[in-house]
Order: sequence, then structure tokens, then C-alpha cells
Amino acid sequence: MKNITLLGATGSIGIQTLDVIRQHKDLFNLYALSFGRNVDKAVPIINEFNPKKIVVQDQETKKKLELYVRNQDILVGSEGMIEISIDTYTDVLVNAVMGSVGLQATLQAIQNKKQIAIANKETLVTAGHLVMEAARIHNVTLLPVDSEHSAIFQCLNGENQKEVNKIIITASGGSFRDKSREELQDVTVEDALNHPNWSMGSKITIDSATMMNKGLEVIEAHWLFDVPYDQIDVVLHKESVIHSMVEFNDNSVIAQLGTPDMRVPIQYALTYPARLPLSNSKKLDLVEIGKLHFSQMDYVRFPCLKMAYDAGREGGTLPTVLNAANEVAVDLFLQGKMSFVSIEKLIGQALEQHVTIPNPDLETILGVDRQTRLEVESYFNKDLVNKI
Repeated sequence: MKNITLLGATGSIGIQTLDVIRQHKDLFNLYALSFGRNVDKAVPIINEFNPKKIVVQDQETKKKLELYVRNQDILVGSEGMIEISIDTYTDVLVNAVMGSVGLQATLQAIQNKKQIAIANKETLVTAGHLVMEAARIHNVTLLPVDSEHSAIFQCLNGENQKEVNKIIITASGGSFRDKSREELQDVTVEDALNHPNWSMGSKITIDSATMMNKGLEVIEAHWLFDVPYDQIDVVLHKESVIHSMVEFNDNSVIAQLGTPDMRVPIQYALTYPARLPLSNSKKLDLVEIGKLHFSQMDYVRFPCLKMAYDAGREGGTLPTVLNAANEVAVDLFLQGKMSFVSIEKLIGQALEQHVTIPNPDLETILGVDRQTRLEVESYFNKDLVNKI
């Protein structure tokens, strides 16, 4: 029996992780969880799984939750997330929170030699050099939960890393993959959230539409698999059947295929190196699909992906700026405060204004993250986005 601590229990990945635990109650126990402010969504989860400890975002949410919960410890904020992540009884930490808030908990868990299933790409984007160095020192393997990185991880199983030519990450293209840049001017939040293939949370669905999600995945792949950016390609693949591929020095290519179901990589991260049956998961029928389509990535059409490559190559604090600016910009769009194309404008402005600090420590990264968020809010409040 593995005790699972789940950060981000009410999000899309969190809900699907709970479904995996539900299907294998003889193997997994939900020991602790964290969520933000969505008490209505959290209470049924708490009642069903009866975790020992719960972490909420703030004191106000704690007071609301105390009306429904009697038998659990309720902790607050990043300190609470760290506490449950390094708890003696935690066997596996699933980091499924959105944004950079999971960084400190992940670093602490690594230092305490916890097994980590990581779905929080922002942790590696903002501090990949710190996370991977800590993982090396403490001999901890980060098991990827993203479908693309799980696919790469599986393709590399048993292979010699030195024989890799390149990693090929596939991209569905998101909600607006068939629209020109001119057609993006008046798209709505509802339009952007209508992903053709995947059922995901709001933020990641918007990131998919801008292609920033794929950019963050490129940076994450660089750190997870120690591959230079020039050896990481992105190709459009509308069906989302091939989740990623690895090309080797003999020009052979290994790919991982499956229907779009996030529970598959989640379960693999929890059970690795074993595989278990997954009920209610549609089997892949290539005859039924008939054809798979691929096309070259257009970096003019998707400038956020180019920004991510550029930030990753420069390194230092620039990826932190990229991620923080994107989080603020996406939130402003989701609130209906600005247009879809303004997302890339705000990110570009933040990157242009930043003076990169090489080899930042954790304190520097957290400081740059905070400062970037304030600056992007300032750009928006001053209406600079319409002047870019």
C-alpha cells in the first residue's frame, strides 16, 4: 500500500489521479491533499477518501472548510504544502498544482527522498537546474505525468541516452489550430476553452491554444531528459494519438501511442515500473482512426512557442519571467479583461524588459517571480498592452 500525497486535488490532473486511486484501493491510499479555495469541490473528495491532512490556500478557506471537516488536520499555504510533502507517511508526492506554487514543496520532498510524480511543469521551467541537481544529489527519480513526457520516458526505457538524436514532442494545436492570426483577434474565452481532444483545466487549455503549453514542455523536457534545445522538436499532430517520439542515432524512431486519457500517464507514474489495467479507458484502434496527420510547426503563427525556446536557451531567470508573465496574462484573459492575442504581447513585453540573472538560487527565482507578476499587472493597468 502506497500513501499518496496529492497537491492540487481539485484540478483536472488531481481529479483524474483520484480516479486512479479509486480503481486501485488495494494499492493506494490518499494520505494528504492540497487544494486552493474550491471548498464545494473538495468536501466530497475529503468525505470519500478521508485523508489525514488537508492544505488550503488561505485562512478564509480554512474557516469555511472547518464547517464540514472534523477529523483532519487543516494546514494553510506553502508551509502546509511543504509539511505534507515531507511527511514521514508520504510515500509518493503527486505535484498536480498549477503554476510555480509547487516549487518549494517539490524541492523539500526531493531532499527528503520522496518518490515524485510531477505534473507541475512550471516547477522545472522556473527552477529546472535546482530541481534536477537536488534529484541527482538525493538519488530521486522524477516520474513525469504529462502525457508527452511520460511518452518520452517510456520511449527511453532501456535505451542508451547517448544514442538519442532528438526528442519529438507532438502538439494537438489547441482550440485555434485551424485559425489564422487574423482570425484570433475576436475569439472568446469560451472559444479558447473548447479543446478538440483533451479534457483539461482552464489554464492549461488556454496554454494549449497559445502553444505556450508546448513551450513549457520543451523546457521541461530539456531538464528531465538532459537534452539540448536544438535536439528537441515540436510537430503538429491533430489526433493526439502519438504522444511523443524519440529518434536515435541509427535513425530509428520509437513512439508511444494511446487514446487521449491523462489517467494512463498518471497511473504509470504511480505504478512504475509495473503496469496495471485501467478500466473505462478506450483502447486505441488504429484501423478505426485510419490516418494520422503531422505538419511542421509555424513559429510565426505560434509566437509563444518561440518565446519559450528563446527563454530556455538563454536560461537563468528568463524562463521564470516567461512562466510568471504567462500565468498573469492567462488569468487576465480568463477574467475577460483583455483579448486572446494580448497574452503573447504581455509575455513578450516582460521578456524584453528583463535583465537575465544567470544561475539563480531559489531566493532569486522566487523574487523574480514576484516582481514579474507585479510588472505584468502594471503593464496591463497602464494599458501598455494596446500600445505594444
